[in-house]
Amino acid sequence: MKHSNRLSRSLWLRFSTALLMMACASFTLATPREIPDARILEQNDRSKVFSEYTVHFSVFNSAFVPASVAEIYNITRGKNRVLINISVTKTGGDASDLGLPATVSGTATNLIQQQQVLDFQTISEGEATYFIAELKHTNEEVYNFAINVTPKVSDKPLHVAFSRKLYIKDKD
Repeated sequence: MKHSNRLSRSLWLRFSTALLMMACASFTLATPREIPDARILEQNDRSKVFSEYTVHFSVFNSAFVPASVAEIYNITRGKNRVLINISVTKTGGDASDLGLPATVSGTATNLIQQQQVLDFQTISEGEATYFIAELKHTNEEVYNFAINVTPKVSDKPLHVAFSRKLYIKDKD
């Protein structure tokens, strides 16, 4: 089990690094110091392992996505908008196991119980598939996310719940 967890972490780290490198490749708008990343409220809360699948999730500011990439995927960039990124992999899969096709739905609920339905779009790049939804927020707003992922080859939905505190950095 330790080997499969290390492998899942390794795969997620490679996927996250590739996504971050893509976002930073032509990034000229701001630096990470100007826009804090979404604060993870629970340590090691980036994936959930189910018997056959692992669901990976992250939340990051849409301003980190280069304008050219945002235009391709019709993503609205802004300091008050985040992207919820979901992918699903086979648990214990080999190093080449990338995001698998799935159906993804979910909601984001703030602390005063205002709920927004997340509209996930599928992003396919080569053999990797992941899912992105946009969310507009206010500074230091906490959101509870409830995500349902059904892998294409399964009829059993996988439920993931996590929370993030989201930030906006005003211009100095």
